[in-house]
Amino acid sequence: MFVLVEMVDTVRIPPWQFERKLNDSIAEELNKKLANKVVYNVGLCICLFDITKLEDAYVFPGDGASHTKVSLGFFDDILIPPESLQQPAKFDEAEQVWVWEYETEEGAHDLYMDTGEEIRFRVVDESFVDTSPTGPSSAEATSSSEELPKKEAPYTLTGSISEPGLGLLSWWTSS
Repeated sequence: MFVLVEMVDTVRIPPWQFERKLNDSIAEELNKKLANKVVYNVGLCICLFDITKLEDAYVFPGDGASHTKVSLGFFDDILIPPESLQQPAKFDEAEQVWVWEYETEEGAHDLYMDTGEEIRFRVVDESFVDTSPTGPSSAEATSSSEELPKKEAPYTLTGSISEPGLGLLSWWTSS
């Protein structure tokens, strides 16, 4: 079972990160601080879900970093592969969304799976990747290429909406 928790924190952004976008710097600092950590009365924090509110940033005397109060939620990396969608489903290239071709007595209706909509899904798999920093390997140290390492989410879920009652909440609730 997973719970989305809203938290409030003050985040310290060091001066050398001022050239980056504020949201990116804050998200990185929050994930460093909370991802894969157990928080009292919350449990294991998986990763940042969203930054819901940013307040004014302050610079304190003797410390060149900015301090920003942030409201946040946790968890973002959920994958529902095409074979786990309600069937028959197709990808609409023009709209860039998946469409469930729902059959009724009156004929087929296209139900669009718009980005950002709330859904019900069943967790079928989970994956935890240790994203702790490591030193360079000897092969990397001798390599002259400056390829950036691929960022992986520390925790991902694979879900399914292929059962009755699962999918977009708007499909199953009346307005």
